[in-house]
Amino acid sequence: MLAHVIERVAGWHFGLRLGLAICFGVVTALGFEPFAWWPLLVPGIAGFSLLALGAGRLPRALALGLAYGLGYMGVGLNWMRAIFVEAMLGIVLVTALVYVLLAALVFAVRRLAVWPLAAAAAWVAVEAMISRWPFDGFGWMRIGYALTDAPLAGLYPLVGVPGMTFAVALLAQGLLWLLDRASWRRSGALAAALGVVAATAWAGAAVPPGAAGETVAVGWVQGGAPGGGVYGIGEPRTMPRNHLAETEALFAEVAAGRQPAPDFVVWPENGTDLDPYHDQETAGLLRQALEIAGVPIFVGTILDGPGEDERQTASLWLDPQDGETARYVKRGIVPFGEFVPYRDLLLPLFPILRYVGAQSIAGTEPGVIPARTAAGEFPLGVMICYDVSFDRYAHDTVLAGGEVLVVQSSNAMYQGTGQIDQQFAITRARAAELRREILVVTTSGVSGLIRPDGSVDFSVSDPGAASGVVELPRRTGLTPAVTVAPVLEGGLAAATLVLVAVGLLPASLRFLAAWRRLAE
Repeated sequence: MLAHVIERVAGWHFGLRLGLAICFGVVTALGFEPFAWWPLLVPGIAGFSLLALGAGRLPRALALGLAYGLGYMGVGLNWMRAIFVEAMLGIVLVTALVYVLLAALVFAVRRLAVWPLAAAAAWVAVEAMISRWPFDGFGWMRIGYALTDAPLAGLYPLVGVPGMTFAVALLAQGLLWLLDRASWRRSGALAAALGVVAATAWAGAAVPPGAAGETVAVGWVQGGAPGGGVYGIGEPRTMPRNHLAETEALFAEVAAGRQPAPDFVVWPENGTDLDPYHDQETAGLLRQALEIAGVPIFVGTILDGPGEDERQTASLWLDPQDGETARYVKRGIVPFGEFVPYRDLLLPLFPILRYVGAQSIAGTEPGVIPARTAAGEFPLGVMICYDVSFDRYAHDTVLAGGEVLVVQSSNAMYQGTGQIDQQFAITRARAAELRREILVVTTSGVSGLIRPDGSVDFSVSDPGAASGVVELPRRTGLTPAVTVAPVLEGGLAAATLVLVAVGLLPASLRFLAAWRRLAE
């Protein structure tokens, strides 16, 4: 137990502890892009546990958790200010509440001999919750997304993002446990645990990519966008015009022999900003692009409906002869970016939220479509922007048979912020987890190709226009993480509840005994 640490920390002035909690939250956030100082994740997590364990009383633990969450999310999600500062403040406050719960869980298990395991499991449990609540999930800052360049990266294809979070959190608790009472026995136990984790990561690094079949030549087009806040994609029809112009430039390169001929072309999310079925000019621009390409174009667009004042973000497979033959509707929609949670309640209170526009409606089907090209048909896996932050959506792309994976995104609103680099880092974690190449195509950077180990083949961070053609193998097969990660996450969440119940048992028994005495 942490008797000595608890005694010391409990003696510190509470204002100092609150300040330290904010600082530890900031330190943890610095482990993420655009800073990417991933070693800071360990002291950030350890510092949080130190304060929660030494809180003395539950209300103080809750306050410390809130302070930590505000520091963590305040830095990690500050890019939301590009939309509106009010939206950033709201989402930082709501997500910070998750760490209030985490502090309560860690405080509850402080007297257990296995508290390091319980505290690490609690991190997985709260990340599982924040991936589903609030607003249907906002797990953007999960610890497991920040380790693609770390020595532990080999864990991704074995245990996925939840397992990576657990490993890092356990390392942080283990170091705190050792510092509390250093001894040869504890040093040996920690060294053995580190050895197991390191050996597992080494074995995971050897997991090969999925079996490769024929290759597909994929053209990609980044049209460029003005950038700058909620109006970052510019005036209506700016996006299809820009992408048409860059598609023309790409096929001029193909005609000159400087690029290979693609089997199909990918435009990003918001490749068109108006519904091509309702806007004739947008439809005409797409017809021009298809005539220039002579091959299918996978277009990210906005569709009106299905109801009044509603919209959907979708990807349409458009064939030069047959028109649309398949579509995918984005499932992970962004709160306060694409929809307003509790809209009927919040809009009258905060009219500024009308900047969101029509309410986005999420899709329900996995991101796999039949891609028909002159070379044949194959299943194409797709994630649109925020989809990549959800385990279940990423795993669906391969569980449903996707053989070539693309991510379409529109980051124009967030130019100049860390959001763009954070999303690319999350996509790198997905590539490492699934052991598949992922082609990322955006309106204004970062576009690029990620290798199956999560490393970057190339990237384009310039917000202007860019394009190219890449050869992607059609891969099959699943990594262990696709089946292990959900079970591991659920198991650790359940274990957390059990350990918290055990930790609270003595206090519960004392309460019952006191109640009986009063009743007598």
